[in-house]
Amino acid sequence: MFAFIVSRVLQAVPVVLVVGLIAYAMFAFVGDPVTIMLGTDYTEAQRVALVKQLGLDQPFFVQYAKFMWAALHGEFGISYRLARPVTDLLAERMPATLELALTASVFALLIGVPMGVYTGIYRTAFSSRVFMIFSLIGVSLPTFLIGILLILVFSVWLQVLPSFGRGDVVRFPHWSTGFLTTGGLKALILPAVTLGLFQMTLIMRLVRAEMLEVLRSDYIKFARARGLGTRAINFGHALRNTLVPVITIAGLQIGGIIAFSIVTETVFQWPGMGLLFVQSVQVADVPVMAAYLVMISVLFVLINLVVDLLYYAVDPRLRVVR
Repeated sequence: MFAFIVSRVLQAVPVVLVVGLIAYAMFAFVGDPVTIMLGTDYTEAQRVALVKQLGLDQPFFVQYAKFMWAALHGEFGISYRLARPVTDLLAERMPATLELALTASVFALLIGVPMGVYTGIYRTAFSSRVFMIFSLIGVSLPTFLIGILLILVFSVWLQVLPSFGRGDVVRFPHWSTGFLTTGGLKALILPAVTLGLFQMTLIMRLVRAEMLEVLRSDYIKFARARGLGTRAINFGHALRNTLVPVITIAGLQIGGIIAFSIVTETVFQWPGMGLLFVQSVQVADVPVMAAYLVMISVLFVLINLVVDLLYYAVDPRLRVVR
C-alpha cells in the first residue's frame, strides 16, 4: 500500500508542474498588470520600477520557475489588484468555498444514491419515471439558469431565503463558518442546491444504471436461488458492487464542485475562491488566477488518490496479494 501511494504521488508531480506551466502561460500574456496597478497617471520611471519589482522583466521560464518554487513553500506572490499576498486572499475565501462544496456534495450523495437505488429496483413504478424525468431536467438545465430560477421562486416570490451573500458567520482565528448561525444556513441552501443538483442527478442515473446491470448478473440469480431475502440481495450484494464507479464519479465530482463553483458563486455573490477568480480575470490578476488553478490541480490529484484507496476498501477483487 505504501509503495502504491508513493508511486501515485510521484506520478502527480509532473501533472502539477504541467498544469502550473499551462496556467501561468495562459495568464502571463493577458492584460497589462502594471497599467492596472498604476492607473493612467504614471511616469516611465514608475513603470520601469514596478516591472522590475514584479519580476516581469525576466524571461518567461524564469518567472515560471520562481512562481512554482514559491508555490512549493505556500507562497503565490502578491495580488496585482488588491496588493495583498495571494495566500492570505485564498485563505480568507477558502472556508466559504469548502463550506458550499461540502454541503452540495452531501446533498448530491444523500439524495442521488437513494433515488438511484429506488429507480433501479422499482424501474417500472410511476414514481421512478417521475424521478427520471426530474433527473433529465437537472442534467439539461445550465447551472446559472437553475440559480436564477431558485432566486426567482424562493427569494422574489416566496421571500423565504436570501438571494445573495453568505449571511451571518462565526469567525475563528483561522476559519469562518455559517453552519452555526440561522442566517448562514439560510444563505447556504440556494447556492448548495444549485451547485449540487447536476451532480445529484448524475449520481442518481449512474447508480440506477449500475443497479440494473448488477441485478441481471448471474451471481444475483444464484443468490435468489439460494433463498436469500430481497433486502440482502439488493443492499448486501447489488448495491455494494455498484459502489466502485459511484466512488469514482463522486470523488471527481467533489473536485469539480470546488473547481466549477465559479458560476454559482458569481450568481449568488458567494464570497468564495470562485468569485475571487472571476474578479481577478476581469483585471488580469495573474498571481491569483495561476494560484487558483494550481491549487485546484493539486486538489484533483489528492481526490484521485483517495478514490484509488477507497477501491481497496470496497472491492475485494482489487486486493491482490503479492
